[in-house]
Amino acid sequence: MAFLVAVGIAATASEGAVGAGAATCTATAPDPFGPFGRGMPLLRSKIGRGHVLTGVVLSAAGCKPLRHASVQFWQANRNGDYTRAGSATVFTDRNGRFRFEGQFPPSYEDRPGHIHIRVIAPDHVSLLARYVPPPGERRGTIRLVLRPAAL
Repeated sequence: MAFLVAVGIAATASEGAVGAGAATCTATAPDPFGPFGRGMPLLRSKIGRGHVLTGVVLSAAGCKPLRHASVQFWQANRNGDYTRAGSATVFTDRNGRFRFEGQFPPSYEDRPGHIHIRVIAPDHVSLLARYVPPPGERRGTIRLVLRPAAL
């Protein structure tokens, strides 16, 4: 089972999966951990092969899809280094959906393989999250819910 980690608390994929609990939209708790590269990663949806991550970005206000949200990914190499080669930026479609493909994230320094995610959308608080897929899993689906800036 995949995990979406936030401030040391894990939410199971069924809680964060696209379509699960669609009637309620509790904002995804932020995860302040993680070394990130500087600037915005290159605009691309693929940095390798082996793991596909899809998802949706929603607003906590009304559970509405956030179209054209910037979803940035950072993935370490086997040495635990974060470089531009392991980063990407995609934008959500009109339904708030995105797709990202990379190699399965390697573990390093006793940390499980993971992908850091930053989501930026107008009029919403930016979100930092960490996705931890189960070993060997080739696909994952997540649901990221942003708080409106006014709340």
